[in-house]
Amino acid sequence: MSAGKKDFTEFLRPETVSRLAHMELRARLIVEGFIAGLHRSPYHGFSVEFAEYRQYNYGESTRNIDWKIYAKTDRCYVKVFEDETNLNATLLLDQSASMDFGSTSVTKLRYGSFLSAALGYLMIKQRDAVGLAVFDEKINIMIPHRSVKRQLFHLMRTLELVVPGARTRISSTLHEMADRIKRRGLVVLISDLFDDPDKVMNGLKHFRHRGHEIVLFHLLDPVELTLDYQGEVKFVDRETGEKLRAQPWFLKREYQRDVREWTGWLEKRCKENAIDYNLITVDRPFDQALVSYLGKRKRMK
Repeated sequence: MSAGKKDFTEFLRPETVSRLAHMELRARLIVEGFIAGLHRSPYHGFSVEFAEYRQYNYGESTRNIDWKIYAKTDRCYVKVFEDETNLNATLLLDQSASMDFGSTSVTKLRYGSFLSAALGYLMIKQRDAVGLAVFDEKINIMIPHRSVKRQLFHLMRTLELVVPGARTRISSTLHEMADRIKRRGLVVLISDLFDDPDKVMNGLKHFRHRGHEIVLFHLLDPVELTLDYQGEVKFVDRETGEKLRAQPWFLKREYQRDVREWTGWLEKRCKENAIDYNLITVDRPFDQALVSYLGKRKRMK
C-alpha cells in the first residue's frame, strides 16, 4: 500500500477499518485519514498540533525558539516542555453485553474499540498522558496514565483483545473512576448508555464536580434508532437473556418517539452540565468523533 497513492480518508469508514488486521494499524490509518480529510472538509479552524512545538507569541523569550524550524518554514516555533502541555486523558470503554450488537459488519463494541484506539494514538502523538478503563458491571481492565511511546503498544494490545462482558452498570464505574483520577483532565466515555439515565448523569456530574472535562460518545446501531425490521422478529436481551416476539411495524412509531425523548433528554442534561454529548451510529465515519475530541481539547487550552 503506497501512502502517496492511497486515499487515507477511506479509513474513516468503519467497514473498511474492520477488515484490517492489527489495532495499531487501524488507529494509525484512521488518524491519517482524519488529518488528510481536514484539508478538504467543512471542519475549518481545527488542526492537529503535536505538543513538541507551539507558535511563538510576540514579546515572550526567544530562548526556546527552534531556529532550524524557522530556517525551513520562516515561522517561529517554541519548544514546549512536557509539564506545560500534557493533558491527562482517560478513555472509558463500555464492554457490556449490549455493546455486542451490530446490524452491519461492525458492532458497537468494535466501533468503540476502534475509536478508543484512534483517540489513544492521537493523544500519545500529542504527548498527552492517556489511561484506559474497560468496564461492564465493574472495571475489568485498568491501564494507568502514561505519555511514553510504549503506552501506545499497551493500549493497542489491550483494545485488540477486548471482548463482550456482562451486564451494564455505568454509574458505579463513573463514580469509582471519578474518585480514582486525582489530576484534572479530559474524560472520554464511549458507551451505548443502556443504564438508568439519572444514575448515568449523576456519575458524569461527579467528574464535573472534580473539575474534569467530559466528552461523551453515545454509540448506537442504526436499527436501535429506527427499529427498521421486516416481519415478525424475536428480540433477545443480550444481558438478561429475556426474549420477546413482536411485529416491529406495530411498535415503530412509539419506539422512535421514546428513543428521541431518551436521547433528547441526555443531550439536554449534558448541555446543562457542560458535557459534550455526541450521538453516533456505528455506520458513521470516525471523523465526527475525532473533531469533537479536538474541539474540546482546543477549548481546554
